[in-house]
Amino acid sequence: MKAYSKTEEAISKLSADQYRVTQESYTERPGTGAYLNNKEPGIYVDVVSGEPLFASSDKYDSGSGWPSFTKPIEKANISEIPDPTHCVTGVEVRSAHGDSHLGHVFNDGPRNRGGLRYCINSASLRFIHRDDMVTEGYGDYINQVA
Repeated sequence: MKAYSKTEEAISKLSADQYRVTQESYTERPGTGAYLNNKEPGIYVDVVSGEPLFASSDKYDSGSGWPSFTKPIEKANISEIPDPTHCVTGVEVRSAHGDSHLGHVFNDGPRNRGGLRYCINSASLRFIHRDDMVTEGYGDYINQVA
């Protein structure tokens, strides 16, 4: 299994927006993220560590202005931390191995899919199309992509 971690080299390759979001816990403006309207099949990985986070099969239009998912690919790759800056319901979501700020999770997602809404910043993600998953080392996750 591939090891995922935060490295100085990966941090040095981030754009200014990616750095602010992942390293300084900023939030991109709603409606501006590159992956908000992406409907292609594939997975979303941490832009810093490359750890697999979310599958296109679990992405939905929440109307929030950020890419939203009903669940992570592997719960072990996500850390959820209470965030008092987002009232009582705010729970920060970070990548477990890269320690990147990803966004927040809320309990207002589709009930028929578990009731969660992982509201994620595009700047914290890199999208890997289904056609490229095997060559990029993510073949084990193809079965999670519709």
